[in-house]
Amino acid sequence: TLRQQLKKYKGKHNFALADFIAPKETEIQDYIGCFCVTTGFGTQELANEFEKNLDDYNSIMVKALADRLAEAFAEYLHWQVRTQNWGYAKNENLSNAELIKESYKGIRPAPGYPACPDHLEKLSIWKLLNVEENIGVELTESLAMWPAASVSGYYFAHPEARYFGLGKIKPDQVEDFAKRKGVTYQEVEKWLNPNLAL
Repeated sequence: TLRQQLKKYKGKHNFALADFIAPKETEIQDYIGCFCVTTGFGTQELANEFEKNLDDYNSIMVKALADRLAEAFAEYLHWQVRTQNWGYAKNENLSNAELIKESYKGIRPAPGYPACPDHLEKLSIWKLLNVEENIGVELTESLAMWPAASVSGYYFAHPEARYFGLGKIKPDQVEDFAKRKGVTYQEVEKWLNPNLAL
């Protein structure tokens, strides 16, 4: 994963998502999960019907509702992972306000978001889960999900896992990342352009 290269106060660390998985040298059995959910099938067709009738408001609302339902679905699956599947938080009993504040243990960052801006990792998730074959969600040429009301990402259970923004990274990390990923420097530049330090 990519590591922050920000200049921070003394004693503050630069994070990488890899920090939240036990290194293999420790011989600690650890896990990372991934997921993809959607609530978007039929959304575009319904929105198009509203647009034909010059009803932009309901067209927008249909898309917004589908997006919110996809986020709720992702949140529900994360709760299942925490309390049942992995069970590391079996006794979790959080209020709605605590859930909104993400007071639970573990995170579910998504490729393309601040902690892991590398959209190319969606390809790994699609391959591991056979996403297109199993639920029909496709990736566009620019690696956007289709239908748009879809959410994908990782599960990290580490008790200290947190969300963070990668920020700007330097050419040395771009070069190392390209090598580790088996792609060209130019390809990493293309996908991580907003995060490159000039």
